[in-house]
Amino acid sequence: MVPDLLLIALAIALDPLPVMSFVLVLGSARGVWKGLVFILSWLACLVVVIVLVLAVTGGQPPAPRSPPSTAVLAAKLLIGVLLIVYGGHRHRRAIAAARDRGAGPGPGTGGGTDPGVARADGQASSARLTERTDRITAWAAAGLAVLLQPWGLVAAGATTVLEADTSHLSAWFVLFCFCLLATAGLLAVELYVVFSPVRAKVRLLRLRAWLAGHQEQALVTICLVLGCWLMGKSIYQLTG
Repeated sequence: MVPDLLLIALAIALDPLPVMSFVLVLGSARGVWKGLVFILSWLACLVVVIVLVLAVTGGQPPAPRSPPSTAVLAAKLLIGVLLIVYGGHRHRRAIAAARDRGAGPGPGTGGGTDPGVARADGQASSARLTERTDRITAWAAAGLAVLLQPWGLVAAGATTVLEADTSHLSAWFVLFCFCLLATAGLLAVELYVVFSPVRAKVRLLRLRAWLAGHQEQALVTICLVLGCWLMGKSIYQLTG
């Protein structure tokens, strides 16, 4: 259970979409406070999922080779397959998008965009985005954290929590580490803004731009690695 949970928590923490949105929340008016609300809402989702799972199992894992244990492994196998399929779909879509961009109108065809116009449009879009994020309320930040939660990865974590034996203190420690690691990226960004606000503003904007350019690669890698791990381990336990 321990390596599975920690790997899933790391995958949740490395998901670029929540981090990109979190940076926008921090860049809004009273962003530190809204960022804290975002983190608390994010953490509450994880805690609620764990509590619901433990309420179902009573804190006792199903017996090995029993029908519930087999069902848990089958669910984990299904999630692994779905992650691989989703990762493959994102990869094919990224390749198709890159191919479409490469096949765009060439010079002299009338389809080009003047660099000055493109720069002006980019600045106008940035200004509109800043204006919209400044209007984000604390409640909206909390709702955003719920919507951006990578629920597929959380579901994988839930099937792993089913194996937790809460009669041992170590199980509670592992669950605590799961929540902490899954929230570590957001906490690090929040603390950076609190203790170094001026420097953080510039670097976080660069981070968001970098994530925007690499989010597809990151999502595909996370889905494929975690999906292969869950599928391989589930097959081994089902057939071993």
